[in-house]
Amino acid sequence: MEIILQFWQFSIVIALVWIGFIWKILDKDVKPNMEFKAISMPHMKPIPIPTKGKGFWGGIKVWLFVSRKWEISEDYHYEIDGEKLVIPKGFVFDGASVPKFLHTWLSPMGVLLVGGLVHDYGYKHATLLKLSKQDSIGIKTQKELDIIFRDINIIQNGFRLINYLAYYGLRLGGFAAWNKHRKANIHWSD
Repeated sequence: MEIILQFWQFSIVIALVWIGFIWKILDKDVKPNMEFKAISMPHMKPIPIPTKGKGFWGGIKVWLFVSRKWEISEDYHYEIDGEKLVIPKGFVFDGASVPKFLHTWLSPMGVLLVGGLVHDYGYKHATLLKLSKQDSIGIKTQKELDIIFRDINIIQNGFRLINYLAYYGLRLGGFAAWNKHRKANIHWSD
């Protein structure tokens, strides 16, 4: 028992792997609620973590609590249910909102990358942008965008358990980011 407590992070991961294994055995392999296609992975460039000029303690605080942001360097083209969509060049996002202590096992830019990108754009604008960049798919709710995140990731990576855990995490805590973006009220054409 002492070793389990000492290495609690590994214990959590081992428990999740076993739960995932059992889930997979019992899973009926239900299809996602949508179709998703992308020709390639998004082209991105990292934005430096702003530690410079913060002083020693300020730099440590930023290093520990701030996630790296990424900028889309080429338009990212994808389809949902046959609708051609785009995330425009210049969009900045931070990937899936994974608690920092879990980054060793579940990177925000790992298996949740594509769903996280589409989700972050959707949360910021409450919609997704059509390929023409002249129109959107219409206003979406937080729950609709959370489901899109879950289903894109299931299609992309096949890890049902991880994607459902991430989805329920969004359902529990995503309101903070959603409300922040609704206060800013940034329109997709801005």
